[in-house]
Amino acid sequence: MTEQTREAALAAERDEAATELAGAEAEVIVRVEPEGGGVVVGHDGSGCAQEALTWAAGLADRANWPLHVVRAWRIATAPQPTSWEPGYVPPMADYEKAVQADLEADVAAVLGAERAATATCHVVHAPAVKALIQAAADADLLVVGARGRGGFAGLLLGSVSDQVTRHAPCPVTVVRSDRKD
Repeated sequence: MTEQTREAALAAERDEAATELAGAEAEVIVRVEPEGGGVVVGHDGSGCAQEALTWAAGLADRANWPLHVVRAWRIATAPQPTSWEPGYVPPMADYEKAVQADLEADVAAVLGAERAATATCHVVHAPAVKALIQAAADADLLVVGARGRGGFAGLLLGSVSDQVTRHAPCPVTVVRSDRKD
C-alpha cells in the first residue's frame, strides 16, 4: 500500500466518522431558545444547581414568569439509557431521553410534582456555557449555581458560572451555596 493510498483510506474513514457523528447530532437537540422571556436556570444535578433551581422558581412565581430549566449534556455525563446492554451502544436519542428523565426527576424532587409540571425542562447536547447563553437569548434572567460538578472545589466560582456572567445576553444571578456536593 502506497503512502497516497493509505492517506486516501484514512481520509475516507475520517469522512465516514464525521458523517456518522453529524447524523447522531441530528437525532438530538443541540440548541434551545425558549420564547417569551422568563427565567432560564442551568441545572447539572449538583447540590448548588438544586439551590439555584429553588431560587429561580421562587422568583419566577413572584414575577409570574415562565421557568425554563436547561441541562447541557455529553455522552460522558449522560446517565445510562434503559436500552443499554453489553455489546450494544444505544442511539443518541436514547441517551437524550435518559438525560431528560433524570432532569425531570431532579426538578420534581426540588419543586414538588405540582410545581415541576409548570416548569419546562430542556436538555441540550452541547457544552454548558454555549447551551445556557443560547437559551438565555430571550430570557429576562439567567440563573446558575456558583459551583457545579466540575474540577476545582476550592474555587468560589465555577468555570460555567464565570463564563455566563461574562457573555450572557441578559442579566445573570449566581446563587451561592455552602453545599459541597
